[in-house]
Amino acid sequence: MMKLKHYIIVLIGLSMSCNSNQLEVEVYETSASGNKLTKISEFTPSKNPSEITINPDKKYQTITGFGGSFTESSAYLLNRLSKPNRDKILQAYFGEQGARYSLTRTHIASCDFSLNNYTYAPVEGDLTLENFSIDEDRDDLIPIIKEAMAISKEGFKIIASPWTAPPWMKDNKSYVGGKLLPEHYKTFALYFNEYLEAYKAEGIDIWGITPVNEPHGNGNNWESMHFSPEEETDFVQNYLGPKLEAEGYGNVKILGYDQNRAGLKEWVDVMFKDEASSKYFAGTAIHWYESTYDYFPEDLQYAYNKAPDKYLIETEGCVDAEVPKWQDDAWYWSKEATDWGWDWAPEDQKYLHPKYVPVYRYARDIIGSLNNWVDGWVDWNMVLDRQGGPNWFENWCVAPVIVNPDTDEVYVTPLYYTLSHFSRFIRPNAQVIDVSNSDDELMVTAAKNPDGTIAIVVLNQSTEANNFNISIGDKNTNISISPKAIQTITLIN
Repeated sequence: MMKLKHYIIVLIGLSMSCNSNQLEVEVYETSASGNKLTKISEFTPSKNPSEITINPDKKYQTITGFGGSFTESSAYLLNRLSKPNRDKILQAYFGEQGARYSLTRTHIASCDFSLNNYTYAPVEGDLTLENFSIDEDRDDLIPIIKEAMAISKEGFKIIASPWTAPPWMKDNKSYVGGKLLPEHYKTFALYFNEYLEAYKAEGIDIWGITPVNEPHGNGNNWESMHFSPEEETDFVQNYLGPKLEAEGYGNVKILGYDQNRAGLKEWVDVMFKDEASSKYFAGTAIHWYESTYDYFPEDLQYAYNKAPDKYLIETEGCVDAEVPKWQDDAWYWSKEATDWGWDWAPEDQKYLHPKYVPVYRYARDIIGSLNNWVDGWVDWNMVLDRQGGPNWFENWCVAPVIVNPDTDEVYVTPLYYTLSHFSRFIRPNAQVIDVSNSDDELMVTAAKNPDGTIAIVVLNQSTEANNFNISIGDKNTNISISPKAIQTITLIN
């Protein structure tokens, strides 16, 4: 009997020894075949798997967060839904069982995704802003932000951007286009201070700001204001930065630029020219609209190398110039989407704007960004209607959640799950870590969270399943990914 007992113990010990090199993982997949952040544990074996090697000792940038934007359009739609559906959506974005958004954006006064044009300082010549008021935001925008804050366990950061200064401060006296008059630089700096004060009084702290959204303009279609790199740097260095510092808001992060990546080099060269120009810039904000497939790695690396101690945050991206497809998951996985450039880009730039797969565009861009020093990524509208609005200019776009407020219906698109693969599993203060990947069919990124867990995101754009071996040190595990799928793999030992 003793010999049998000893034999069993030896077998158990051998079994444990054989499995001691096995990585303990949890795998979540979203796929064209129907998985939606589905936890999976059965994988198809392969004799020749690809190799993905994780090196957590080689660390890159620290993550600021992932999320989406509070617009008046989104807030208005949420407030038209029944309370159960409004709660469902906010829980999906901010709840512990949802996407756990940690970095968000909103607009300072109106933008195209507002119900109408408005400014907080409508009285011309009011240089001390005695008539400043955020009342336009009290019906929808502020209440929704506060509801999200109540749901979010860890909280989230907010970046706020004006699309324009009050028209009377500009050379063309219009919401659209034009430049800020130099004699109003001081008053526009005060405008930001008044905004921060007013939102703080509502219980909403703003983490960061940009001097203006898209300083190159938007073709003079909706709210906009033009800055050159030199003009914006002058405004931040000599007016905005000193004003906020003097008023106790020196901790608010000022992110320069806030437009497409192809213009990065010119802007960071001016913003970070010397210590004086750099002083008040906490980092650089970028958008993705330059191309439907190129994430401009060389430009991102250039921006990082110019200011390695500064933030590099993607503050806006969406499926634009499209009316959303309703209850049609297959469309989001198909190469049918087009963007503004499909119709309107100059001929020499048309190649940057082919038809594309919406899910792939999101996943490719975020993975490519993380692998090239970007530390935060913010989607545009969180919620839109079946038309892709409301938008006063009729600039229709797609959001991860589409609603029909008239029938109180909600459609959670595959884009929501795509974003969740990053926001839910890669948390603030995680560090991007080194990955080597032997398979060109896969895109991979990885980050180590503050709690020690490692999140690996894998994109398979192929129509074939793929099998890969993940190794870290002397441990490994074999995993398969479905055709046309995205996975997040968390290593929990």
